[in-house]
Amino acid sequence: MKPAMETAAEENSEQSQERKVNSRAEMEIGRYHWMYPGSKNHQYRPVPTLGDRASLLSSPGCFECCIKCLGGVPYASLVATILCFSGVALFCGCGHVALAGTVAILEQHFSTNTSDHALLSEVIQLMQYVIYGIASFFFLYGIILLAEGFYTTSAVKELHGEFKTTACGRCISGMFVFLTYVLGVAWLGVFGFSAVPVFMFYNIWSTCEVIKSPQTNGTAGVEQICVDIRQYGIIPWNAFPGRMCGSALENICNTSEFYMSYHLFIVACAGAGATVIALIHFLMILSSNWAYLKDASKMQAYQDIKAKEEQELQDIQSRSKEQLNSYT
Repeated sequence: MKPAMETAAEENSEQSQERKVNSRAEMEIGRYHWMYPGSKNHQYRPVPTLGDRASLLSSPGCFECCIKCLGGVPYASLVATILCFSGVALFCGCGHVALAGTVAILEQHFSTNTSDHALLSEVIQLMQYVIYGIASFFFLYGIILLAEGFYTTSAVKELHGEFKTTACGRCISGMFVFLTYVLGVAWLGVFGFSAVPVFMFYNIWSTCEVIKSPQTNGTAGVEQICVDIRQYGIIPWNAFPGRMCGSALENICNTSEFYMSYHLFIVACAGAGATVIALIHFLMILSSNWAYLKDASKMQAYQDIKAKEEQELQDIQSRSKEQLNSYT
């Protein structure tokens, strides 16, 4: 009986304290309204609790989504793809036009007989068709490598959830590494081959500059300065005239075909060099992606074994508990 009376007394004392607190708060609010009459119509908004603040922070906004999407972009593969597209476009476009200009220069000045340079014309026409194929192939190959970079980067793994690597995926990544290595070696040869016409046109241009120089201009020795295209092996030795000297050679250097072809060959050579750099960049990216897939497969196998062992341990513990319960 006594404990009940004590609890009732404690409850009464708590209620009286709450009334005092409430009355004191009401008195303070009334005093505030009496001092500032315009504040009676003020609407008090509840202060957000800690849970409300956490819910606001946990809901992702547009900025967070953009940052997350940008984090999933493989920037290394993107830069390599842009560099590869630019190099191949420069090589194919400039090389195609420069080859056509070279044929026009040969036909007009160095080989007037069509049968003398018939083989060279067929080879150049074949190279122009090969340029079309190179442009189409590398357009598709660059997109495939960029897609492979998207799906093997760790940022994409975080965006799309955990993925499981397979032996087929690792085999495809290894195949891309090998194919990119072979293409890189082939483009080194293309880069060296594209430097040959630059060397030839540079020799012709430097000879023309010697003819235009004040020391030789207007002298009798100008007509003895010649360029023989036959020594480069692109036309046979019986081609006529095969060589140009003096003022005739200077007129060739002043033509738009020579000027355009010379500079286009330089740009094509630079494009081939850019493609080689892009393929080397791709090779480094693919090697790192293949290593990542290999490590991910090992981690996946470890997690599968660990989960299997934990499941077996749980089964053993559950059976032991059932046996203990049956004994009791």
